[in-house]
Amino acid sequence: MSEEIAPHLERMKKSIAALKDEFNTIRTGRASAALFDKVRVDYYGDKSPLSQVATVSIPEARLVVIQPWDKSLLGEIEKAILKSELGLNPSNDGKIIRIAIPPLTEERRKELVKQAKAMAEQSRVAIRNIRRDGNDELKKLQKDGILTEDGLKTSEDELQKSTDKFIVDINKILEDKEKEIMEG
Repeated sequence: MSEEIAPHLERMKKSIAALKDEFNTIRTGRASAALFDKVRVDYYGDKSPLSQVATVSIPEARLVVIQPWDKSLLGEIEKAILKSELGLNPSNDGKIIRIAIPPLTEERRKELVKQAKAMAEQSRVAIRNIRRDGNDELKKLQKDGILTEDGLKTSEDELQKSTDKFIVDINKILEDKEKEIMEG
């Protein structure tokens, strides 16, 4: 790999990682601690990630148990979950919060797949934009005499091959997520 395209490949890797993080927030029929990654709890005036104020565990496939480190936060955690767009109903017994993950309807599964496809398309666009930026930079390096004509061609080919590989990766990640959503 040429050093000219290395920063662009790093950006592409970050795009893939961001897509995976986004996919973790899509609710499937199964319980997952990652669902709550974006939930913020009002903790003494600060919005803190749920994972920093409580333990989130999955004792069963369709059950989430949240145990706050400070019992006085139970109400705030409950409020934060209800305000999130997860569509879940927490129940609080004074010590812990239990959340039963209801099975998804066929219609909801299809909506989630559509959402996942849109996220994947945004990632593909991001990858292509990074390729375009890389190619522009390579042409500038060639114009400035830093890269030869052959060096330009080789680097552009390398960048295109990497772009193609990342697009295939995105499609595979999407396919896996679709299966997960549809199986529920």
